[in-house]
Amino acid sequence: MSITTTTHLNFRGQARAALEHYADVFGGQVQAFTFAQGGTDRDRADGAVDDQVIWGGVTAPNGFSVMAFDVPPGRSYDPGTDAVYVSVRGDDPEEITRFFRGLAEGGTVRADLGPAGFSPLYGMVTDRFGVTWVLDVAASW
Repeated sequence: MSITTTTHLNFRGQARAALEHYADVFGGQVQAFTFAQGGTDRDRADGAVDDQVIWGGVTAPNGFSVMAFDVPPGRSYDPGTDAVYVSVRGDDPEEITRFFRGLAEGGTVRADLGPAGFSPLYGMVTDRFGVTWVLDVAASW
């Protein structure tokens, strides 16, 4: 038996835009289903917006995978402060640099991309959707 884990991000009306941005940065295709396509009675009771995303994701050939959802207006939603970091680790410094720059567009760099004691290349950025990413090149110990 084999399982995988995928980061699942919650938004309020920005899931599709975020998925499109992540597909631009990491590659892959956006798949998105709206509440109109698959919402439940509970979603409708919570004020789900028909054209917002009930299930979406990006999967890229390089192994990147992320899912996203638009929380309906009738449900509590607070993205919190540093509740989750999405970690992207690779072995190609140029690829990690490209990802970092793409995520930093319109976002806030929290730690410049550079050497760290635990990695030859590390950086942290909060993207324009409020998601914080840590990117690094795996150290060879």
